This record gives sequence, structure tokens and C-alpha cells, in this order.
Amino acid sequence: MERKPVPYSKTVFVCTNIRDGGRVACGNPGRGGAELCEALKVAVKKLGLKGKVRVARSGCLDLCEKGPNLFIYPEGEWRSGVAEKDVPEIVKLLES
Repeated sequence: MERKPVPYSKTVFVCTNIRDGGRVACGNPGRGGAELCEALKVAVKKLGLKGKVRVARSGCLDLCEKGPNLFIYPEGEWRSGVAEKDVPEIVKLLES
């Protein structure tokens, strides 16, 4: 195993988990988790932050009913009920 420093200054973990059987999940159709993740990736690239900020799909973050959820590392910033309209505000956090 090779140990290295984190290659990004910030990482955004966006829940895109899908659950079957009608259980609520951030990535289920109509919930917006996957769309949010893609919108953040586009915004990061557009602002020239690619290579500095990583937007990553995440499995369940365990607050499904409050989602879509995301977590920004290393800040420890947690957001719930996030929608694509919130991307500009989130990107401001990533630029600082």
C-alpha cells in the first residue's frame, strides 16, 4: 500500500444512492441526486477548478429523507435538500 496526500484541495461527495421497493433515496428518479452531481461537475470544470476540486458520486449518506445530500471535505460542510438551483452557492464554497 502506498500512502500519499489527498490530491485535491476539496472533494464533494454527492449521494447518488438508489433504493428499490419504493424506499426513499437521493438517487431515485425524481429525487435529483444524480442530476445534482452532474451539474456540480460541469460547474467545477467551467470555473477551472478541475484537478483542484473533485466531485464524486457517493453511496448512501444515511439521511435519505432529507436528501439529496452532499458533504464537502475537508471543510466538514454538510448540505441536505440540495437542488440544482443551489449549485452556484455550493461552488462559492469550493472557490474559497
